[in-house]
Amino acid sequence: MKRLNGKVIITCAITGSIHTPTMSPHLPITPEEIAEQAIGAANAGASILHLHARDPVDGRPTSDPDVFMQFLPQIKEQTDAVINITTGGGHGMSLDDRLAAALRAEPEMSSLNMGSMNFGLFHLADRYQKWKHDWEPRALEFTRDFIFKNTFTDIENVLERLGKGCGTRFEFECYDVGHLYNLAHFVDRGLAEPPFFVQTIFGVLGGIGADADNLIHMKQTADKLFGESYYWSILAAGRHQLPLVTAGAVMGGNVRVGLEDNLFLEKGRLAKSNAELVERIRTILEALSLQIASPAEVREALNLKGAAEVNF
Repeated sequence: MKRLNGKVIITCAITGSIHTPTMSPHLPITPEEIAEQAIGAANAGASILHLHARDPVDGRPTSDPDVFMQFLPQIKEQTDAVINITTGGGHGMSLDDRLAAALRAEPEMSSLNMGSMNFGLFHLADRYQKWKHDWEPRALEFTRDFIFKNTFTDIENVLERLGKGCGTRFEFECYDVGHLYNLAHFVDRGLAEPPFFVQTIFGVLGGIGADADNLIHMKQTADKLFGESYYWSILAAGRHQLPLVTAGAVMGGNVRVGLEDNLFLEKGRLAKSNAELVERIRTILEALSLQIASPAEVREALNLKGAAEVNF
């Protein structure tokens, strides 16, 4: 595992496609809200901003590049953060849908799920009795019989069209141990080149569980497969977010927080913004004598093409 001079990279995932408007009034929906919260997160210390888009009318996930283009230029203009556009999109989107915004924007970074998986959100529906929009409970229940599809051909497609074609590098999202081996397969074939930014994800139903043993196992496996060629980052869903990412940071890893992954600042208290979550993890890290990496340091470490080379 590589370390950035002992500094920690904070990624903030601003809105995602998992949580729905009913779940929190603070979840950013409109392009204006996404831009405002992304800028706030960057000012709080996030050097990478992981971005999805939503329909500004009802908050459902959208892959429409025109919606992305309503907030990407503003974020770029007002921060120096690395902008990372999803290729995971939302449940039920085709690969072409999921790639559309990134191919148009040609960002420095994009996420790339390293395999197909059961991706269960249906259990979240039981927590709510009234909904702001009819689509919300239907979208959650849909995942009971749903497989997020990223086959080897799909991954090859993304690496070729977006990576080779646009000079975009990746946040390799690994939801289970097998996803690390999938990445190693593409490394062996020369389709993915170091340094790798490996995001290990814990606590999503269908993926590896969020506990310390699994955290250690994922790191040990990545160390075995990638040696000193990768930067490790940790993402944990819901209440597991702050404890597990803190443990990972102590082990030398980087961290991801944000309302995409977790709506709460602490038990029973909703986070009012992404910036609050960034501020909380930054306070914890600095109390542990860990420094926060700047966007410039991240660009150099991950060999990114630079903000001047994007298409927005």
